[in-house]
Amino acid sequence: MSEKVEVNLNGVKETKGVWLVKVPKYLSQQWDKATENGEVGKITIGKKQGKTEVCFSLNEELAALGTGGEKDASLQVPRDHPFTMHTVGGQTMAVFSQSETDEISLEGMVVHRAECKPVASDSYMKIKRLQIESVKPQRLSQQLDRAIPTAFKPVANHHFNVEYEKKKKSEGKMVRAERQVVLDMLFSAFEKQQYYSFKDLVDITKQPVTYLKEILKEIGTCSRKGAHKSAWELKPEYRHYQSAEEEMTQNT
Repeated sequence: MSEKVEVNLNGVKETKGVWLVKVPKYLSQQWDKATENGEVGKITIGKKQGKTEVCFSLNEELAALGTGGEKDASLQVPRDHPFTMHTVGGQTMAVFSQSETDEISLEGMVVHRAECKPVASDSYMKIKRLQIESVKPQRLSQQLDRAIPTAFKPVANHHFNVEYEKKKKSEGKMVRAERQVVLDMLFSAFEKQQYYSFKDLVDITKQPVTYLKEILKEIGTCSRKGAHKSAWELKPEYRHYQSAEEEMTQNT
């Protein structure tokens, strides 16, 4: 049986609502570099065409440090991060804190959910590329002490094909990867070309169709007409390029 933990509920009635915000990993890493009483940034809340807009601006000094911890003008962390607001969806969520004496206290009830996303820029795309490259397996070279035969006898079915079929039957379906892993695979693919069919993205990510489409709708759009009908591309805020329509708009 699990150990019971007492929760301090003093002042629950007076506790204010809190926001549950998802932030990029690099942004939380920049916050860790701030001094104990230092400012990490500011949040601005405004109205545009009757719609509430929320944006977090990273402290200028923290942004100038770059992801490596030193000042690097070529690889600065994006400063502006607009919020994408989500409903709580009828869920009851709360935020707790734990003291040095292991006492757990209720800090507030979640009244808003949001996702903090950076404004598209060259520096952000460089950071994404570095993150993707950092998880690539290292290639090793090894000197062989004997010659490798170059002639092979044909077989009815290779061992790895047999193993793959066994695994496919045992699993029965594609296995979901972590959401961030799928996002990294998608960003990496769209850095190579602008448009992809949904089937190609399924082949690239090896993810279940429903799960992949759910993630893809957050960062991409599906063309409904023209030469790339039914093909997917990144939303403008995630692109590291400008579409033909955007270039024409700026030139007019």
